[in-house]
Amino acid sequence: MYRPYSNTRLALTLRRLRGRYGIAAPKMAVRTHVPWYWRASAVVVVLALALALAGWMYDAGRRFAGFDRSESEGEIKALREKTELLEAEATRLRSIANSSDSNLRIERTTLDQLTSQVKTLEEENARLKEGLAVFENLASGGGKTEPVSISRLRVEPDSMAGRYRYRLLLSRRGAEANQEFRGALQLYVTIQQGNGDGAMIILPRPGDPEAGKFAVLFRNFRSLEGHFEIPPDARIRRVEVRLVQEGTVKATQSITL
Repeated sequence: MYRPYSNTRLALTLRRLRGRYGIAAPKMAVRTHVPWYWRASAVVVVLALALALAGWMYDAGRRFAGFDRSESEGEIKALREKTELLEAEATRLRSIANSSDSNLRIERTTLDQLTSQVKTLEEENARLKEGLAVFENLASGGGKTEPVSISRLRVEPDSMAGRYRYRLLLSRRGAEANQEFRGALQLYVTIQQGNGDGAMIILPRPGDPEAGKFAVLFRNFRSLEGHFEIPPDARIRRVEVRLVQEGTVKATQSITL
């Protein structure tokens, strides 16, 4: 059978040879064989150089921008040291303040106690002076002829609103001074009420269960103290104290406030 020349086996072989070794043949490169570990080492070195260059560029950029790491670390260290010093100073001052507060409380307590003691001593001194005055009055005759007398009457407001304290001295002279006197006190308190009206309170009131507090028993002299109450909105104008024995007034004294 007849075949064209272009399709013969020889022609095909020639075309393959021209494609491999001719102008259109693919390019070839001849390279020296390098072991894989050298290539890996080269990659590691290149990466290390790249990281170092990146770090240097980063630090250079920070310094160029005015932010130096070493200076910042120094400032941070200085600030930490200063903070520690301030905390130590604050702790010391707090301890001193607590100690000062404790000492101040102790001093205030001591001062309050001394003030209370001074007040008590002043009251005791006043009572002693009143007693001495009574003795001197009894020794000298005192210019009074009454066998029983009331003196040194004092009326003072108490700590509670509407409550008052009274203090007085009872004395006897003459032949009857050695005998016991049995009687009772009566208080006539003139007040002005909150609405402006006047009123009088007589103590003890009739049927008062505490009337026994106004009983009096003494020989030569006796200092008496007590308290009474009025309406909180009222004001005392006058207080009269009477010493009564078997329904008879033996002595009286009054004070105006």
